[in-house]
Amino acid sequence: MHKISIPQRIVDTVVARRGTAHPFATLDPAKTALIVVDLQNGFMMDGVAHALCATAREIVPNVNRLAAAIRSTGGQVFWIQNTHDEACLESWSNMHAMTLPEKTAKRVESMSEGTLGHAIWADCDVQPEDTKVLKYRYSAFLPGASDLPDILRARGLDTVLITGTVTNVCCESSARDAMMTNFKTLMVTDGNAANSDAEHNSSLINFYLTFGDIMSTDEVIGCLKKNAAATPAAAE
Repeated sequence: MHKISIPQRIVDTVVARRGTAHPFATLDPAKTALIVVDLQNGFMMDGVAHALCATAREIVPNVNRLAAAIRSTGGQVFWIQNTHDEACLESWSNMHAMTLPEKTAKRVESMSEGTLGHAIWADCDVQPEDTKVLKYRYSAFLPGASDLPDILRARGLDTVLITGTVTNVCCESSARDAMMTNFKTLMVTDGNAANSDAEHNSSLINFYLTFGDIMSTDEVIGCLKKNAAATPAAAE
């Protein structure tokens, strides 16, 4: 698990700008979505992954705890699957041009629908009432990259908790775009995983300074339970 390190100077800057260290502590559980980004074999399984992040395995228990808390307090859970299709070879050609051909081939192999790599990690607690969403870019909130924003709005969800892997690419990209498209956005500090503590903490700091809130799994669950108890209808 990552060692979280957010300098006090950063917290002080956030408080000076927003008046509180946690602007979304008052979140409404019934309007909250847990977004689980890319916890797939293609990032987590030895021998299958095209971009292995071993630390992602360590956050699964926290993600499962968050998912259970979200469901029990009236929110909804979304499992996002990074997906390759042939169209992106042309429409996202600049990304592929920066990648060695053998790396692109491995990505295609592990991120195409129906492959072992594309499947969600087996230890993730996916329930029948949860929703799976395919995304075709790093960000799940980039216009045209997935149906997620439209689904959230149609269901009256205005707050998103970002978890998954990797913190500083797909998770941060999704979190920034979520905020920019007017969702209240929070990154879970111990519910995201990167390839080093430095990358993980840098991403959290960048996001926290300007784009939204950050909290630990325990802090988020505490807010969900407290706010649900204050508004019983949220958990019905």
